[in-house]
Amino acid sequence: MLKGHNQILITLVFCLDLLLAVASWELAYFLRFFWINLPPATVIPPHYQYLKAEAVLVVMTGIVFGFSGVYHSHRISTGISTVFHLVKACLGLFIILLALAFFYRKFSYSRVHMVYFMVIYLTGLIASRHLVNSILNQLHKRGIHTRNVLVVGTSEMAKSFVETLLRYQNSGMVVKGVVGLIDSIQAPTQEHAWGTIPLLGSAQEIGKIVEQHDINQVFIAITAAEQPHLNALQAVLHDQLVDIKIIPDLGPFKRLHTDVERFEEFPVVTVTQSPMMGWNLVLKRGVDVVGALTALLLFSPIMLTICVLIKLTSPGPILYRQERMGLDGNTFQTLKFRSMRINAEQETGAVWAKAADDRRTAIGSFMRKTSLDELPQLFNVLLGDMSLVGPRPERPVFIQDFKQKIPNYMLRHKVKAGMTGWAQINGWRGNTSLEKRIEFDLFYVEHWSLWFDLKILFLTIFKGFIDPNAY
Repeated sequence: MLKGHNQILITLVFCLDLLLAVASWELAYFLRFFWINLPPATVIPPHYQYLKAEAVLVVMTGIVFGFSGVYHSHRISTGISTVFHLVKACLGLFIILLALAFFYRKFSYSRVHMVYFMVIYLTGLIASRHLVNSILNQLHKRGIHTRNVLVVGTSEMAKSFVETLLRYQNSGMVVKGVVGLIDSIQAPTQEHAWGTIPLLGSAQEIGKIVEQHDINQVFIAITAAEQPHLNALQAVLHDQLVDIKIIPDLGPFKRLHTDVERFEEFPVVTVTQSPMMGWNLVLKRGVDVVGALTALLLFSPIMLTICVLIKLTSPGPILYRQERMGLDGNTFQTLKFRSMRINAEQETGAVWAKAADDRRTAIGSFMRKTSLDELPQLFNVLLGDMSLVGPRPERPVFIQDFKQKIPNYMLRHKVKAGMTGWAQINGWRGNTSLEKRIEFDLFYVEHWSLWFDLKILFLTIFKGFIDPNAY
């Protein structure tokens, strides 16, 4: 909705960001080696080497900033959200530049220079956004780069939509008012004017309202029960020179990465879909492979020690395989270090582990308490059955019951199961509220990003291994 309205602005801001990157890189070079020179450099590197790196800098800046979401229309002109995403993007760019400099062996780039660059660049980005905001505010006050909006509908859905629009008025969307439906069951009254947004009349008067308030866009926000009014609305809007947009009522469907696309002449609304498509899928898989290989290298001494201890303290195999459900409901065999005696469920059947569970082996309690029994799942990650981050996989025998009792339970399978997840680092694991766990799992699926994964992995170091509910 805002994308088309701010398309030129977004392009200009993107170009400005690239120019700032080049200027900050150059300024950092002279500050580092000539004007400030702290800490003192033993050798002054040739300037042309840093000029050559600018081409890579521009490409990496464009890619990182594009994927980080700083050019979403509503983030061009909002404060705290903009700063947060700029800091996140700069941090990602800094890590990539350090990695590239480490692997590039023909020349050694100064790490201090990169720190100078990031400080200068982030400062310049925040200042430039402030300047853009100031210019936009002045233009909006003069009625330039604004769109006057009229909302048709007086339902709670329409009210929620108006409240959302009001949060983005600094993007140039000016809500002039709302109108009631024609012969609506719910007759429009003044009580439907929300806050400073007036009720301008009924839809029968749209022609006059559009002219009086210089309306550019009309949003039809009606419920499923009000759909029969669309024909009457089309009759009064067909000769108006306004953009007409419909806010569909998706009813009881859970919104999960909802999207609108065009298939031939048909607009298609996707209500629920996985975020793991296209480059998102490639990036997540790349992080999984690199992360799993790195973790296996780091934990290999511990894993070898556990193998020996299992063999010394209990009869039976070292590894334990168990069927779990993952992406799109497909099952796989998850790997764990065996922490319970052989045939532990022979008498009880499939049950959850509990505190002081007498089925555990001599070192099983310690392994489960510290989550070390799950380290073999790194091989599941390499095989592609699991991801480093995602909802914890559950056994199909339990899922048959869960999906009947918990609404939208199966939506957690729109991404790969993970070794760690948003629910786990927030304490929802083991014998805790299943409803809260699913709430956190669905929050993760809905808000997934590569940065969210990295945040969870970082927090897992402090919160993901030891948990009082891990039995």
